Amino acid sequence: MAQKEGGAEQLSIMTGGSLRTKAKVGAPAAGGGVVVEVREKKGPLRAAIPTMPFPLAVICLFLNTFIPGLGTFISAFTVLCGARSELVPERGVCCVFWLNVAAALIQILTAVIMVGWIMSIFWGMDMVILAISDGCKDQSVPQDV
Repeated sequence: MAQKEGGAEQLSIMTGGSLRTKAKVGAPAAGGGVVVEVREKKGPLRAAIPTMPFPLAVICLFLNTFIPGLGTFISAFTVLCGARSELVPERGVCCVFWLNVAAALIQILTAVIMVGWIMSIFWGMDMVILAISDGCKDQSVPQDV
C-alpha cells in the first residue's frame, strides 16, 4: 500500500502479520539515499524483555547460558528497579514483572527437553541486543539539517 505523506511516498507492507516494513521513498538521508525502517511485531513475552545496562545484560546472558531461566528471573527484578520495556506503558510495571517471571519459569521447566535452554539463550541474546541498541540511542550523532 503506497500513500503520499508530506511530499514523500510511504510504502507499508504487512508480511504474515509478524513483520511490518515502512519505506519513505525520497526522504533525505545522512549519506544521501532512502530511509528504510523495519519494525518487528513482538508478542507480550518478548515485548516484556527489559532494556538493561550492557554489563547486566551480559551477566544475564551468561547466567541463562549455564542455568536456564536464572538470567531471565533476575531481569524481571530490573523492571521493578526502573528498567524500561516496550510493554510498560501499556500494561504497567507489575504486569511486565510477572510476564518476565513467567518466561523464566517456562525456561526452567522446559530446560529438561532442551527447549527451555535454547529459549533461555535466545532471551539472553535479546537482552544484550536491546542493551546495545539502547546504548547507540544514547550517543547523540550530529545530523545535517
